[in-house]
Amino acid sequence: MRPGAVALAVCSLVVLGAGPPAPAPPPLPARMADTGGGTQLITAVAPKRTSTTGTVTWWDRTGGRWVRTGSAPARFGANGLVAGASREQGTNTTPTGVYGLPYAFGIEAAPRGTAYPYRRVHRDSWWCQDNDSRSYNRWSEPRAADCRAAESEHLITYGERYAHALVIGFNYERPVRGRGAGIFLHVNGRGATAGCVSVPKDAMRRILTWADPARRPHIAIGTAGGPTALVRY
Repeated sequence: MRPGAVALAVCSLVVLGAGPPAPAPPPLPARMADTGGGTQLITAVAPKRTSTTGTVTWWDRTGGRWVRTGSAPARFGANGLVAGASREQGTNTTPTGVYGLPYAFGIEAAPRGTAYPYRRVHRDSWWCQDNDSRSYNRWSEPRAADCRAAESEHLITYGERYAHALVIGFNYERPVRGRGAGIFLHVNGRGATAGCVSVPKDAMRRILTWADPARRPHIAIGTAGGPTALVRY
């Protein structure tokens, strides 16, 4: 090959390889329609609506950018996920959407460093799920007279699952009867949940010591794509 041809070939390779690298995609919260307005966010993402597993990630907004702080494997409802606005009670589905986190609770003491409001579970602590009760979708201690035990969760009986938990504000502010009650972010049990989101115990403890009520954290639950895609919320 002539010397000029060699130079031309090398030059062509340089030209073909030229150009800046493709920019990294924005972090997930930056692609969402709504993150709740705070500067902390938990995302809970399942691959698709029928999935029972996925990933929980917690984020901080710092310097105008969302920064990933931690993540953990997550479990969802035994029957997958469904849009929160159309969910029905007793379907073992996890409601998608963006929700506040009113307070934390647990059978065990709050992890050291927890700033979030934290309520200890006692033997007379219940979560009312009775559609006919005035205490529907509320902590009841002791159990309200109009709230049937068969339609409620006796919190202390959930053992390790409720060692630590955060109340998810689904159907909480103005409860719609029959839509569902007692949706929490809590410690993993043996498998899929009845509609909650669960994570390993060490992750739940890390989330509690990270969450700062002054920064108004929310949780966003959704799928990687489709009508319930997290970026739609």
